[in-house]
Amino acid sequence: MMKIFNVFCCVMFVLFAALQWNDPDPYIWIPVYLFGAILCGLAASRRYYRGWYLFGILVFLAYATFLFFEKDGVLSWATEHQAQNIAGAMKASTPWIEDTREFFGLFILIIALLVNFVHSSQKKAKKMRKKMMKIG
Repeated sequence: MMKIFNVFCCVMFVLFAALQWNDPDPYIWIPVYLFGAILCGLAASRRYYRGWYLFGILVFLAYATFLFFEKDGVLSWATEHQAQNIAGAMKASTPWIEDTREFFGLFILIIALLVNFVHSSQKKAKKMRKKMMKIG
């Protein structure tokens, strides 16, 4: 099940990165999405890097929080702009739509990294329990 999840996420993040070529700041978003794609690709082949998951989660969570409270951020989109459709056009026409899309992209990344972090932590704990049973 985790392999399917990670292959799906890897492909999705590569596509997200490819869609960033016409973005106002592709130098930020292409590496961000490729970071997620690489980690999910590695997890699909059962190679987990808990430290990198944690690093990504913390950095992306900090940036998502910034985007949420920024002047033209998600909170502005939801309260001042009546949650205007963010998927209506390929190119974002307003800053609150751009920031809201970026926020939700980070949210998806955080979820994927969190799922892999929890899964790898459970695998590590299981391995430790087996070791302890052999010792005891």
